[in-house]
Amino acid sequence: MAEHGEGSLEAPTRHPLAWREDDFWNRDSLNEELERVYDICHGCRRCVSLCDSFPTLFDLIDESETFEVDGVDPKDFMKVVDQCYMCDLCYLTKCPYVPPHEWNVDFPHLMLRAKSQKFKETGGSFRDNLLTSTDAMGKAFTTIPLVDVTANALNKNKLFRNALESTLGVHRDAPVPEYQRKTLRKRFASQSLEPTPLGRTTGKVAFYATCYGNYTTPDLGDDFVKVFEHNNIHIELVPKEACCGMPKLELGDLDSVHALKEKNIPVLAKLVDQGFDLIAPIPSCVLMYKQELPLMYPDDPDVLKVQKAFFDPFEYLFLRHKEGGLKLDFVNALGDVSYQVACHLRVQKIGNKTRDILNLVMDTEVHTIERCSGHDGTYAVKKETRAKSIKIARPVVKQVEAKAAQHFASDCPMAAVHIANLTETVDLAAHPMTLLKTAYGL
Repeated sequence: MAEHGEGSLEAPTRHPLAWREDDFWNRDSLNEELERVYDICHGCRRCVSLCDSFPTLFDLIDESETFEVDGVDPKDFMKVVDQCYMCDLCYLTKCPYVPPHEWNVDFPHLMLRAKSQKFKETGGSFRDNLLTSTDAMGKAFTTIPLVDVTANALNKNKLFRNALESTLGVHRDAPVPEYQRKTLRKRFASQSLEPTPLGRTTGKVAFYATCYGNYTTPDLGDDFVKVFEHNNIHIELVPKEACCGMPKLELGDLDSVHALKEKNIPVLAKLVDQGFDLIAPIPSCVLMYKQELPLMYPDDPDVLKVQKAFFDPFEYLFLRHKEGGLKLDFVNALGDVSYQVACHLRVQKIGNKTRDILNLVMDTEVHTIERCSGHDGTYAVKKETRAKSIKIARPVVKQVEAKAAQHFASDCPMAAVHIANLTETVDLAAHPMTLLKTAYGL
């Protein structure tokens, strides 16, 4: 490769996150790296259509006296960081300068470094700490009598939402989760099936419910059980779990990420030792165990053990299908399906397995939309970023409305609700596993 050339013939690689080294927390060193990477991005501008970090950066440069990064006040560097929600798409779909390129650009993890320094200095706002404490909120809303009913009712009340926006900064129009008192942990019922190993899979799955799956969409867990058991896959709930840590990671709260890792990894590693494969219904949670924790703890054998055993659910079903282990006894066609591919699924580097499985259903055509929903768990909820979130979502909304398919689905339930809320044609968004259950007639 020529010096300073674009791209590489080698596959992109990821360096471990050096968060335990002193230099990671050095402000001057951070600013130097921000300036270096911003200058590279300025000369490329290939990522301008992804999130608002890049338009923010380019506007700062174009409005400076020099029209270069050296004309931007370093105090404004964080304006770019604040718009990054670490979807990872720039790293894995756009940037030609990622390692092993000599320029060694890892924009998302540089943003994470900046977020971490900011959090260490300020501790985060009350709202941001609250919104990212998904486990604590879920437990509060589902364990205290009538709190779930009251909270769900208030969240639909315009006066309350106006007050919530003015006091807490949660946008009045943003859909917020509804909490279910009968959580997945209270209703999960598995049957004992004799595991049948096929290829890389053991046929014995532990289901990591996730905060959202447990407290907000427990019926989705029911669909997982029905589909997996229909395909003779033994499935049971992870006996004990805490939040995966992705919301705290995106906030830059690495101490909380570490505390959650210490709760989850021993439990999951023990399950792997018992012969279980691991799945979760939310792509962000899968990515946390497949990528982020291994990069934070590259020398922890239990973290690496869990990484190797964690699968996206449709990746798992497709691996079984390759070995002849997926039933094709569908009874219901799905017709046209508009399917938004979640960012944290796209960057898992597994291909489009959800589409491939749903396309096995007779008289079904899946139309994939590989554009970001702009949700990011909290980005679409915050008062100051909701308008930008809607702008990012607009290409997805446009395609969904133009297709007017029988179904709209996304592997990320939050993204699905966000897009459905912005369209005039979608009444109810579905998870692909729910569509698969419907196709089986279960």
